[in-house]
Amino acid sequence: MLLLQQIYGRTLIMAIIITEDCINCGACEPECPNTAIYEGAEDWRYKDGTNLKGDIILSNGKDVNAEEFQMPISDEFYFIASDKCTECKGFHEEPQCAAVCPVDCCIPDENNVETEQELLKKQGFMHKPD
Repeated sequence: MLLLQQIYGRTLIMAIIITEDCINCGACEPECPNTAIYEGAEDWRYKDGTNLKGDIILSNGKDVNAEEFQMPISDEFYFIASDKCTECKGFHEEPQCAAVCPVDCCIPDENNVETEQELLKKQGFMHKPD
């Protein structure tokens, strides 16, 4: 289970990262309902696996084009695009990447903390009907 924190009466959930312990087995990638996991050195897009199109403003205020390729976050091992990660909220009870990882390298990211409500809002935004 992910590390939870209680701050000012809000339960905060830490986003997931893939550590350098990754063995590049690829087990996590097809499990992600948001297509937020990519092979190392692979360009990625916000539209991959979502209903996002064109110019959008993310919940963190970042202005992006969903169809433009983004730079890889890692060149050496699989990575998670944190702007797309909802920790599987709205799809599953637990993050599927962590559930299937044979070396337990999908761990909480203390630099990306969101509430369950924020994650569900992100999931709804990315998968809203056309």
